[in-house]
Amino acid sequence: EMAATAAQAALNACAAENHAVSVAIVGRDGSTKVLLKADGSGPHTGSSATGKGFGSAALGRDTAGLAEFIARNPQNAGLREMDERLVLQAGGLPIRIGGALVGGIGVGGAPSGDVEATCAGTGLDAIGAE
Repeated sequence: EMAATAAQAALNACAAENHAVSVAIVGRDGSTKVLLKADGSGPHTGSSATGKGFGSAALGRDTAGLAEFIARNPQNAGLREMDERLVLQAGGLPIRIGGALVGGIGVGGAPSGDVEATCAGTGLDAIGAE
């Protein structure tokens, strides 16, 4: 239920800004718990959102920060190939409840990763996640 609440809040936040996106909640174990696609969202946005959520769930960091880390430290570029499900672009945030990493939320399809991360943050706020 919390996963659905977070995903819907993120989808609604982007829709309020006229962005047709997809939102995925991925559990700590890497399984997709929820995938919502707005009417009019692109065909690639579901896999983008899922990959960003997977990246944050697996690595416990926001995907924009991970992308910046790799850009600054090219010797770590192999992180991108660790798992074919990873999408290390802005728009994914880790989900922490009571300090414990429980998953990740990913948003795909907005005009920028910053917009996607803001929508994802609204999803986290809706469930009281850190």
